[in-house]
Amino acid sequence: MSINNDLTRRKFLISLAGLGTIYLLKPYTGWAFSNSSTNVEKIVADSMGIDAHNHMDVPFDRSQFAASNYELAKQLKASGLSAICMTFCVDRPNLKSEGEAFQRFLTSLDEMDAMLLQNKMERILSYSDVVKAWKNNKVFVVQSVEGAHFIEGEMDRIKVAYDRGLRHLGLMHDNQTAPPVGDIYTEPDQYNGLTEYGKDIIKMCNKLGILVDLTHCSNKAIDDALSVSTKPIIISHTGLNTQLGNDTRMAQMMMPRLISKEQAKKVADAGGVIGVWTHLAENPAEYAKNIEAMVDTVGINHVCIGTDTKMAPSIQSNNRYGQKTNESWNGNQQGFYYTVVDELIKLGFKKNDIMLIGGGNYWRVFNDATTV
Repeated sequence: MSINNDLTRRKFLISLAGLGTIYLLKPYTGWAFSNSSTNVEKIVADSMGIDAHNHMDVPFDRSQFAASNYELAKQLKASGLSAICMTFCVDRPNLKSEGEAFQRFLTSLDEMDAMLLQNKMERILSYSDVVKAWKNNKVFVVQSVEGAHFIEGEMDRIKVAYDRGLRHLGLMHDNQTAPPVGDIYTEPDQYNGLTEYGKDIIKMCNKLGILVDLTHCSNKAIDDALSVSTKPIIISHTGLNTQLGNDTRMAQMMMPRLISKEQAKKVADAGGVIGVWTHLAENPAEYAKNIEAMVDTVGINHVCIGTDTKMAPSIQSNNRYGQKTNESWNGNQQGFYYTVVDELIKLGFKKNDIMLIGGGNYWRVFNDATTV
């Protein structure tokens, strides 16, 4: 069912203010931004900034995790963001046996419990938790998983995941689930969109209060999901297929993962939000322009940040797998969100618009999806 949730900027900011979440936060002291203007720092401090897709993949070998150290709180504070969707996947390396996906899922959650304890951080479970943490100047995470592989046809596992703190579920990832949930955008179509199993997962997430992420879904699968979901959805990390940058090889490789203007408008018309990733942007200015292009396409109320980077890979990993968020561009010396805010200001974006892109839009759909 289509959801008409196209709030005006003014109405949405008023609604947030009514929840006590606008202009209450004092600036985080010590968050680095070289040569910053007071305006940048004020916007960052007043935002509940979140990266809607940030990888915190942990090893499935517990002994390897025990030897690792993740400076999540330190890196998150340095970025200027208040939170990340702490995302992991279980389908790489390839799954070989039944039950393996669920075991990887539980192992990852156990390790993330330990990581959050080490960093003196918490998962938030509801929008009221968000408000409380933000007002207390605490950084925090939304627990997210990329791919419904762990369910393995056992629908009660979604409730298990919910009870463990999962509030953001990516329906698909690079490899197909067992049973299949539907067509993946990098694979030939086989299921004409979503399977009934995929639709049932969305219905269960709506019932429990889990935000559904349609990244990696084919266009037909997205259309099916929008027709089934009674809650707004998100596509957490993509870019417009008209914003290809200067790297032809990279653009060709990423093209199946990009969204058309027509498809993006469908998501927005249903009340959803689209995250813009850092891929195909060689510098912060190009990234800001990619955000601007998405805003021009779907409107200011339907765009967020979804970098598809890693805020704090293990120190021992030497950052081999994925770009570190605060080092998204060569030579970048500032925290990620500070840098992005500065570039958006240069493009003429006003404070309220930046706050919507930086966090307000994500928190709107999060609140809608998790309120049951």
